[in-house]
Amino acid sequence: MNHSKVPNWAGWLATFAGLLNRRIVVMTGAALLTAACAVVPKSNAPATTTPAPPAPEPSATALPTDSGRHRIALLVPLSGETGAVGQAIANATTMALLDTNADNLRITTYDTTAGIAAAARQAIADGNKLILGPLMADAVPQVHSVARAAGVPVIAFSNDTSVASADVFVMGHNPEQAIRRSVAFARARGTNRFAALLPEGDYGTRAASALSNALRDFGGVLARKESYARGNTSILSAAQRLRAAGGYDAVLIADSARLGIEAADELQRGSGPRTRIIGTELWSGETVIARAASMEGAIFSAVSDQRYRRFAESYEARFGSKPYRIATLGYDAVLLTLRIARDWRVGTPFPKGELYDRGGFLGVDGPFRFARNGIVERALEVREVRRGEVTVVDPPPTSFGKQ
Repeated sequence: MNHSKVPNWAGWLATFAGLLNRRIVVMTGAALLTAACAVVPKSNAPATTTPAPPAPEPSATALPTDSGRHRIALLVPLSGETGAVGQAIANATTMALLDTNADNLRITTYDTTAGIAAAARQAIADGNKLILGPLMADAVPQVHSVARAAGVPVIAFSNDTSVASADVFVMGHNPEQAIRRSVAFARARGTNRFAALLPEGDYGTRAASALSNALRDFGGVLARKESYARGNTSILSAAQRLRAAGGYDAVLIADSARLGIEAADELQRGSGPRTRIIGTELWSGETVIARAASMEGAIFSAVSDQRYRRFAESYEARFGSKPYRIATLGYDAVLLTLRIARDWRVGTPFPKGELYDRGGFLGVDGPFRFARNGIVERALEVREVRRGEVTVVDPPPTSFGKQ
């Protein structure tokens, strides 16, 4: 790793200044077990020795005795289809420890590829007091069932708010907040009648619910919605049906930037009034939307990328590759743990009540905090496509109450 290329993070990591003078943590390692000693009998007979039994193989996850550091488990896949994503999150947690010079956390990574429940049980057996992960929502119940019995809270990287509970904190960027923020912005600028293109499945269902809730709270009318099977050209058929029906000012497209452009091309056909296109957090970082004429005036909401650019440069300098966007969740999870660790005595249960801090935490993705339902709340900005560029048109609020 070439540390000389790493940008200076001191400006925004000042919150953690009290941690900066500590030495860097060395993460994980196997505990070596000593062999039994030979026994020499006391008698007049010639001395004999009892052969020592062979020493057991060191455990792959056993941790050495350590009374000065909090034990934190990171549960992510390190191989398979999502292995690269899991490794990026693991790299980001290491990077956070290095950037803050923290020596009061021991983070051990448990590969969930072979079995999520087994990884969770091993993490609990090794004495970890907090679990970061898992990555996917369908793995959360298995981790929760193991962790709850031990009184260990879970900070999941999923964006599925349905898995949140009193013991599971959902940290992922979720579409509900992004849609709510965009609808509030559109309503403030006179948009009244909304329509939606929604993929079949969980994401589309959540997007539809978020739109309905936002219209209930901010006013406006849901004029029409069309669903389609994700992953094929049926989004074009749905867009055609929507265009033929008319009667709306704006259309929420709850899908990727690529499919969003295909649908927008269809919606903008003809000589009628131009339709305002609304996207979701999935469009963050997708520069392709700025090059599509049908996306002119489109809006979407996401966390600010201001700090992410510096994070990405630092990550690439350390690890030789660009990070996945979701890697920031690992970094920020370490930062919030360090904040709480200032008043957390080693060996005691993790004080999960501190996660509800009304002032929130500062991370790469900006300010965030957890609501009492375990769902993360973030300060989001609104971006708009204008003349070939994606521009911030409404910055993140300075207080959570504005969203």
